[in-house]
Amino acid sequence: MTTHPTPTLISAYASGGHGVDDTTIWAVEAHLESCAACRAVLADTADTATRDLLDRVADVVATGIATGPAPVRRRRLRRTGVAARILPWLATAAGMMLAAVLFETTFDNLPSLVLLVAPMAPLLPVAALWSRRLDPAWELTATMPRAGLALLLRRTLAVLVSVIPVLAVAGWGTGHSPGLWLLPALGFTAGALALGGLVGVDRAAAVLALIWSAGVVAPSLAGGRLPAVLADSSSPWWAASTVALVAVLLVRARRRPFGGLSRTS
Repeated sequence: MTTHPTPTLISAYASGGHGVDDTTIWAVEAHLESCAACRAVLADTADTATRDLLDRVADVVATGIATGPAPVRRRRLRRTGVAARILPWLATAAGMMLAAVLFETTFDNLPSLVLLVAPMAPLLPVAALWSRRLDPAWELTATMPRAGLALLLRRTLAVLVSVIPVLAVAGWGTGHSPGLWLLPALGFTAGALALGGLVGVDRAAAVLALIWSAGVVAPSLAGGRLPAVLADSSSPWWAASTVALVAVLLVRARRRPFGGLSRTS
C-alpha cells in the first residue's frame, strides 16, 4: 500500500476487519509498521472503539439489572472458625468434670475424681486449639513470623477462662481447696505448651494426659486413695513447677520465636 489508508479503513481494521478482505488487512498492517501518522490515527480510533464498546456493554448490563428479577437475599453463613470448632472440646471437658463430681458424690469409697481429673481438663481444648485439623487458618498463622506464641497464649487464656469456672464449681461442690485443682491444671497446661515446642501442642497434651492417667489416676483408683502429688502439702511444688514451665516456654520462644510451637500433626 503506497498511499495512506483512509480513516474508515483504519477504523474497520481496529474493529476486527469486518467487511474487509484479508489482502487489504495485511496491506494495512504492513503500512502501519512504517507509518507513525497512521499508527496515531489507529490509536485514536481504537480508543473510540473501546469507549463505544464499553458504553454498549454498560447499557446492556443496566438494562438487564433493571428488567431482571430482584437479587435473592442470602442468609449469612455461620462462622466456622477455630473458636466455633473448639466448643465441642470445651463441652467435653465440662462433661468430664460433671461426671467426676457425680462419681465422687455417689461413691464414697473412691478417691476424689475431681482432683484426679482436674489436671487433664484443660488439655483437650488446649490440644484442639493448635491443631491443623481444626484451625481453618492454620497455614496462614503457621507462616506468620513471631505470631505463633502470642496467638497460642491468647487461645490458651481463652480456654482457661472457660475451663477454670467449671473446675471452680466442681471443687466448691466437693469441698476441695482451690490450690489442689487449680495449680495442677495450670501446671499441666504450661507443660503442654512447653513440651509442644518439641513435639507439637496436641501431641504434648496427649502424652501428658496418658502419663497422668497411667501413673496417677489408675493407681489411685486401684489403691483407693489419692497420691502424694495431690496432697495438701503438694501445692508449693505445683506452683514452683508451673512457674518453671512458663519460664522454659518463654526462653524457648525467645530463642526460636515460632518454629517449635507450630509443629503438630
